[in-house]
Amino acid sequence: MSIVTRGVAAGAATVAIGFAVWSSGAMTSGALAAETVNPNDWPHYHRTLGGGRYSPLSQINADNVGDLNVAWVHQPGAITHGLQATPIVVDGVVYYSGSYNRVFALDGTTGKELWHYYAELDPITEQLATSPYNRGVSYGHGNVYIGTSDGRAIGLDGTTGKELWQTTLVDTKSCGCLFTSPPLVVNDKLIYGSTAGGMPGRGGGIFGVDAQSGSQLWHFEPVKEDTWGTTSHGLNSADYAGVGAWHVGSYDVETNTVIYGTSNPTPWFDWAPPGDGPDGYKRADGEGARPGDNLYSSSVVALDPDTGELKWYFQELPHDDWDFDSTLGEFVVMDADDKKLVMHQAKSGFVYLYDRVDGGVHNVWTINDHVTFVETVDPKTGELIGRNPPVTDPDNMFCPSMNGGRSWNSGSYNPETGIWYNGRQEICEIAVTREETPQTEPIPNWYMGADFHFVHPPGDVAHGALDAWDPLTGDKKWSVRYKYPMLSGVLSTAGEVVFAGDIQGNVHAYHADNGQQLWSFNTGSGLRGGIVTYAAGGEQYLLVPSGIGSHVFFGLAGLFPETKDFPAGASLFAFKL
Repeated sequence: MSIVTRGVAAGAATVAIGFAVWSSGAMTSGALAAETVNPNDWPHYHRTLGGGRYSPLSQINADNVGDLNVAWVHQPGAITHGLQATPIVVDGVVYYSGSYNRVFALDGTTGKELWHYYAELDPITEQLATSPYNRGVSYGHGNVYIGTSDGRAIGLDGTTGKELWQTTLVDTKSCGCLFTSPPLVVNDKLIYGSTAGGMPGRGGGIFGVDAQSGSQLWHFEPVKEDTWGTTSHGLNSADYAGVGAWHVGSYDVETNTVIYGTSNPTPWFDWAPPGDGPDGYKRADGEGARPGDNLYSSSVVALDPDTGELKWYFQELPHDDWDFDSTLGEFVVMDADDKKLVMHQAKSGFVYLYDRVDGGVHNVWTINDHVTFVETVDPKTGELIGRNPPVTDPDNMFCPSMNGGRSWNSGSYNPETGIWYNGRQEICEIAVTREETPQTEPIPNWYMGADFHFVHPPGDVAHGALDAWDPLTGDKKWSVRYKYPMLSGVLSTAGEVVFAGDIQGNVHAYHADNGQQLWSFNTGSGLRGGIVTYAAGGEQYLLVPSGIGSHVFFGLAGLFPETKDFPAGASLFAFKL
């Protein structure tokens, strides 16, 4: 849990003001740090590079949201793994991707297709567990950018969809790693994070790419070899580390810093019994699967976007015993308590507030009701207290499950009110550890180290929820309970409305003040993507990706047998008043 601090560059920006459907409000002490964004657009994965997923549009509001109707629907034509993307909208044009890296540009007022691009993928992708889904595209400099299921970065002309360049960043066959999430567009550079967690290989990580030419500029290696060791099979555990950064990070314009989370190490679970070190996680060389802290796995890393130099880091889970990662890409850059902070929702269910200048821990709290993988996390240091690692005992349960206290889709932070709206899932797990040899041929495959299944929490049943929080303190304002885990992205707006979806296919609108449901619509297949809003032609639109999919569901069927029969699909729904 060390912190590395280096020099920081400062900058400044202002918030742009758009046309009539936008309304302003007074910023609170938890305001988002300044950044220039047209309020009528959704130009980045989280709308702003500093995160938040909040829109200042208010034409659709708590008084009239019940009048929403379908404006248009577009289907990408491939439904494998559903539709997991967050659409991007710039100047009334919608850009999004479906499975198999199919990219589309649509007229935002009619849904008419302007162009499409289908990537020609290496057949090897059919052998990969993390293919063919992806979470969207990025836009910048008039171009569209995507990362592919066979390890490439691709730039497309935003007007025509013509391919401008392509660059292979990872050797998918040797590392099992690829790109499921779009890059951050930071000035004249693209920041790509690859998968790798779960696969026994090396080669993934975080990459800096020139936006104009596609040439690779730098690579951050997320494996610090001297913190690994020799396995009980006599292997160098760092060679099979499998650490990547598979979700989208954030960018702080004031300090010129990109912030990413890294994945769990492999194998997912270490079969060695707990050691004699602090909280029992220290293993010596030759014990278990991966002795040591396993830096930089399950860590937050802050990098210089121009060079890839490490500014600071914090390892949230030294020697991650639970497959929790730190890769959930919700890093919300905010100014609060007279400090420059960044909030990170970790997969463990704990929320970390860091000083974004030096990585110091400001506060830590949990969103989950059921937490047994540790006794607690020290809110001042971030240290894990009272670890409960999986062992060979078939009755040893930990909560939350490796699905996370929340899955990868992000919540929404309203800087006008200082309230954060976030999904949650309450599921526990039993993992019985066992020795396993890594499979690397013909390509790397899952490297687990345990047999596992999901279980209901003690005295409760597995469920999901949408909650409203004060992110600085962890004070809960209201909560809506769902029968199933809540997996969609969340959107909040200046119209006092919060939008979220469920895995039964319903998109819901709630009053931001109290959680009262104001509207719902069934899209026909479960919601797993990012809900966004934009304005075009003088009208505000709500954009909802529909289509169930993800590896999450292989574990849910044991708790909810009916979910295996939930209808598949892939459709992009647009609503307006």
